[in-house]
Order: sequence, then C-alpha cells, then structure tokens
Amino acid sequence: MPAAINHKDVFVVVPAYNEQTVIRDVVSELVDIGYTVVVVDDGSKTSPEPFLKGLPVYFLQHEINMGQGAALQTGIEFSREHHASYIITFDGDGQHNADDIKKLLEPLQTNEADFTLGSRFLKGAAHNMSGARKQTLQIAKFINYIFTGMRLTDAYNGMRALNPKASALVNIRENGMAHATELLTFIKKNKLRFQEVPVNIRYTEYSKNKGLTVWNGFRIFFDILLNKIFG
Repeated sequence: MPAAINHKDVFVVVPAYNEQTVIRDVVSELVDIGYTVVVVDDGSKTSPEPFLKGLPVYFLQHEINMGQGAALQTGIEFSREHHASYIITFDGDGQHNADDIKKLLEPLQTNEADFTLGSRFLKGAAHNMSGARKQTLQIAKFINYIFTGMRLTDAYNGMRALNPKASALVNIRENGMAHATELLTFIKKNKLRFQEVPVNIRYTEYSKNKGLTVWNGFRIFFDILLNKIFG
C-alpha cells in the first residue's frame, strides 16, 4: 500500500470554457477531498470566477479562447511553480469522478509509473457512453497509434496524473485537442513509465455536447500532421 499523501500537495488542473453551469459542482467535489485546485478559464464568454466565490481555489484566466491544450499548459506551469508533488488533469464539464484520482496516484506513489492515464475501457471502469461516441473514440485511438505507435485502450481521456519527473518535462505546444496525442508522444520520447488506470465516466445531457466528435478527430489528425511537416 502506498504511504498516505497530503492532498494539498496534489494540484488538480481544471480547464474551463463556458462551464459556468457546472463548474462549482466539479470544483466543490475536489475541494471537499482536500486537493489544491487550479481552475484555468480559457476565455469563456461568461467568466466562471463568480460561480467559484467562497471556494479555496486558484483562478487563472486567458483573455481569449486558446484551446484546452493551452489551458492545461498554463495550469501545469502554475502548479510546478508552486511545488506540486503531483499534478492531475481533470475536465471541467462534470464527467470525471474525483474519487478516481486516488487510483491514478497509486502507481506514482509506489514508483511504478511517472505518468498515469485514465481509461474508460479497462476492467473496473464504468461509463454510459453512446455507440456513436465509442466509434469516434476508435478513430481517435487509430490516429493516436499512427503518430505515437502506442496501443492504448483509451487515447483521449482527459484524466491523467503526473509525478514531478513527468511534469518538469511537459511543454504542450498543441493548443487544441491534439494535445492528447502530443502528450503521448512526449511520454514515448522521454521514455517515461506509464500505466492506464480504470476510471468512471458519467455522461450527462450537458457533457454529451462536449468532448471529442468525429469532426474533432479529423481536425486532430490534420493539426498533428501539419505540426510534423511545418513544426
């Protein structure tokens, strides 16, 4: 069993774009456990800051919408500067479960991995995903394999955990959703040890309208391809 961890040393980075209707519930769940929460507002039309009033969180803000990858990089840099022991990435739309963070941290605490990746498709995970979304994720897995050579069960899950070795090296350049494949390329390039961990995903009517679509999948493909050619 891993040693007990000080939850305040775990920084949870929550990128948010127009999440004002759900962001307080998402953040409250994390705060109640005792994690240090870093909300990065990515140029929302309505700032979520008033909806977080009274909650002990760090609030960072992009003046314009730059993309989820950029929001994560801002939060990760901030967490590094504040000497986080571990950094978690956690979606702001309410689909992730704060209780799963403990499972993501265990391989890092026992020094079995530097980077853990949440998976909706491993034994012990649960989700209420539609058939159409499953097909979209199959496309995403294929795109990921083309560019990284890594066979994962769930290539585009936004729930991840990084130890200090991994977080010190992260420099996300893909501002949009292609950042997920970029992170996997980064893991492989730096020979970091990684594990997939089963996590539970709860799709609501609200969160079903967010996340990866078929069109996003093709955009990711071309974003990465252009970056490889001209980057």
